[in-house]
This record gives sequence, structure tokens and C-alpha cells, in this order.
Amino acid sequence: MKQVEEMDMPERPAGATAQVPSLVFPALARFYSRGRVAVYVALRIAFGLTIMTHGVPKLTGSAHGSMANPMAGSVNLIENVLGFPFAPQLALSVALLETFGGFAVAIGFATRLFAPMLAVQMAVICFALGPTYPWIDRGIEYPIILGFIALLISMNGAVAWSVDTRLKREL
Repeated sequence: MKQVEEMDMPERPAGATAQVPSLVFPALARFYSRGRVAVYVALRIAFGLTIMTHGVPKLTGSAHGSMANPMAGSVNLIENVLGFPFAPQLALSVALLETFGGFAVAIGFATRLFAPMLAVQMAVICFALGPTYPWIDRGIEYPIILGFIALLISMNGAVAWSVDTRLKREL
């Protein structure tokens, strides 16, 4: 298995022509190099666990925030607000993705499979609910930032300290 130092994320995208700026304090280069992986892994874990906190209450029927029954709230939203058919099945799919997909991303398992699915879910939330979710008041900024974090994880994969790196395989 590769050492963590070798699993460094790229400095800039392939084909980028911009020069990488030099550090004002070059002595921090090693700190940044090592910290980049640790912070990215912490972000991946925090993202996965955050997404899980939305799926587990739907599956267990427990209260979540101001929602006494998050699954019923999701079915109502999908059916009556968005007007989509098969609302109970879609709500169950969302709950399963949030619970098991979030857990998979957190532990770094099939990360490049689940992270894009979660990015699509966040994009759908943004486009479907964006007009009714004002900035700050109802929190449209949360699915926006979660969607971009999911995209970042999709592009980079698990990176380190994960099931994917233990198995030495990823999509």
C-alpha cells in the first residue's frame, strides 16, 4: 500500500498553464503537503456522516430537527410540492442513498460510485427547491456546498485511510 505522503493530491489540474505561487514561508511546505491528505480525509468523513444524519431518521422513523416524521415529510415534498410520481419509492431511495451512500463515503468504500450520486441528489434539491428555499432563511446554501463537496470527492476518490485504498481498487 502507498505511503500517505505518496498519495498527495495534485497541485493543479492536468493541463493547467498557471504557475503555482511560491510559498512566503517555504518551511511550511511539508506541513501543507502532509496536512492536505489528512484534511481531505476529514472532509470526506464529515461529509459522509453529515449526509447519513439525513437518511437514518427517515429509515428509523425518528424525529429530525423540526420534522417529527422525516420520511412522511420527504414523501409529501416529493409528491405534493415537486409533483413527482412514485413518491414513497423515491423517498425510500433517497433515504437509502443518504444512509448507506453517506456511510460508504465516510469509510471510503465505493467512493467514486456514491459521491457522484450524492452530488446529483444535491443538484436536484437545488434546482427543484431553489426557488422556494431563500438564501440563509431555509438553507439553500447547504445543498449547494454539499453538492460541490460531493463533486470534489467524486473527482479525487477516497485518497487515503479508506476501504478503497485497503482493497487497492476504485472506480
